[in-house]
Amino acid sequence: MEELGGGIPPQEKMKGKVLIIAYCFPPMQVIGSQRPYGLAKYLKHFGWDPTVLTIRHAGNFPRGIRVLPTEYSDRIASIKRLAGFNPAAGVHQQMGIPVTKHFSYPALRSKAIKAFRELVAFPDEEIGWYGHAVETASRLMDEEKIDAIISTSFPVTSHLVAKKLKQKYGVPWIADLRDLWTQNHYYGKFEAVRFLERRLELKTLSCADALVTISQPLADALKGLHAGKDVRCITNGFDPDDFKGAPSNLTEKFSITHTGRLYNGRRDPSMLLEATARLISENRIDSTDMEIAFYGPSEEWLTADINKYGLKDIVKVRGSVPRQEAIWKQKESQLLLLLLWNDERERGVYTGKLFEYLGARRPILAIGGANSIVKDLLADTGSGRLAEDSRQLETILMQYYREFKSSGEVAYHANDRLEYYSYNSIARQYSRILYEVTALRPNGGRP
Repeated sequence: MEELGGGIPPQEKMKGKVLIIAYCFPPMQVIGSQRPYGLAKYLKHFGWDPTVLTIRHAGNFPRGIRVLPTEYSDRIASIKRLAGFNPAAGVHQQMGIPVTKHFSYPALRSKAIKAFRELVAFPDEEIGWYGHAVETASRLMDEEKIDAIISTSFPVTSHLVAKKLKQKYGVPWIADLRDLWTQNHYYGKFEAVRFLERRLELKTLSCADALVTISQPLADALKGLHAGKDVRCITNGFDPDDFKGAPSNLTEKFSITHTGRLYNGRRDPSMLLEATARLISENRIDSTDMEIAFYGPSEEWLTADINKYGLKDIVKVRGSVPRQEAIWKQKESQLLLLLLWNDERERGVYTGKLFEYLGARRPILAIGGANSIVKDLLADTGSGRLAEDSRQLETILMQYYREFKSSGEVAYHANDRLEYYSYNSIARQYSRILYEVTALRPNGGRP
């Protein structure tokens, strides 16, 4: 990734105001919060004064960033309440319909629930934010000169808000798609809903001045759908400040740590579990040396898989923890586990978790899928390795394990390329697009 030129010095006097529309933002503890937070924090280094429009949270917003919190109406919860269900629990659970790995529900009732949900919550479950967000942003833009808008998804409701503001105020708008919209590899809605939503995507994003996504293959896909649009690639990143402080010591065991969601088995660790069980049974790895830990929402199928391979004394399911604790667990681990979906549609996808792992500065063991861009990034930065099949995985595991046994730790070998993925560098690239789509000049303010 090239560094931005164009004469934009760091810490320059503010010259433009940008509104960042981000449903996900700290203190919300989801990986999608980090990109808008990184932009809001570091764009001010490159001549921009950011304001973030997001939902009101129970915790504290980050210091030093101007935030406009809004109310939020949960449409799905309201429908559940009217139907006599507990709004805080899943309908499948309350109707006694089992949820298993890869979403294989009993067909008829599950499809009816799914179809109803997709139509009520169109285009996504956060549509209840739309009215509150437009109202709050309009008050701001009636009072202040906003020079540019960035909307980031998911949810795509953010883009609907941005389109409304673009039409109302004529402000340049950049639509940031951390994942693609109807081209998303996880998109699994009914065909009729997909048809309607594809039309909505085309109509909405046609108003944007530029589209940004996180990898070149995804950018190419966007260009194919949105013919003639200005489409850019800017990867996700990490904030070095998040990783300062304890712990400084690595675990005494050969530890492999995964933090985050497993998406009902789409992030599937079975290849690792199988390989570990085999290497232990062949006495190539001492079971007392090893620990595999999962931090994130509990999923029943994972416990079943752990028991299937006889690894309950080695593999621990720790549940969800605060993000700072998850980062500390990453920093003390010998290896960090990155699980990729074995699907051709993910070939061009960088997960947000990858960049958080880069910030932790521990070797990354990526598993699953012939994901060439992840493989190339790990090789380019020296941050880890990708195992595409069980044979490769066993070879890589044994190499790391022998190093651990001989020196007491797995060494980290990342190079200077790692800094290209810091949010300071990401914001630097974004600032160039902002200057291009607005009438502002990086060294002279408004013309």
